[in-house]
Amino acid sequence: MEKTMIYDISQPVFECAVFPGDPKPEKKVMRRMEEGSLYNLTAFEMCAHNGTHVDAPYHFIQDGKRIDQIAIEKFIGPAYVKQHEGNVTAHDAEQILGEAKSVYVGAEKRILLKGKATVTLEAAKVFAEAGVDLVGNESQTVGPEDGPMAVHLVLLRAEVVLLEGIRLAHVPDGAYLLHCAPLNLSQTDGAPCRATLMRW
Repeated sequence: MEKTMIYDISQPVFECAVFPGDPKPEKKVMRRMEEGSLYNLTAFEMCAHNGTHVDAPYHFIQDGKRIDQIAIEKFIGPAYVKQHEGNVTAHDAEQILGEAKSVYVGAEKRILLKGKATVTLEAAKVFAEAGVDLVGNESQTVGPEDGPMAVHLVLLRAEVVLLEGIRLAHVPDGAYLLHCAPLNLSQTDGAPCRATLMRW
């Protein structure tokens, strides 16, 4: 019997990458047993979009859904990991969706881009029109870093969840079970998550 493989694709919070201009996570040790306290206690402060996180439509759309209004099923289910370097074109997006479906029906609903991939506006339209639930990548933003808004708007208007800041270098291409449920930060535009992939 083959061993089930589980991959942690999250960044460590306090050493994570941060989008330019966003505040970095800060840790504050409140109590230490080594200093005589009865327990250890840590407090922290961070941006909802630090490290590995998900974007809700409200991130770019004023009347869009907040993170706690998104169906939990979008964050959990079959997914497809695909290596790609550079811009993801409309043709690339169509090919990736076709590959995903041919490997495992349902995996085309959650696409994870491995490598230095940037989703173009044209690719975003393909993903949105295909009705995918989630698009993820290793960058801190799905679209171009110097102008991510247009790509975000196309995907978030279609209620495509964006999973940003994942780490896939140790994950082979293929179909997996994804779990990236975010913290239930009521009424917010995004939230950090502990993202994992399981190959069965």
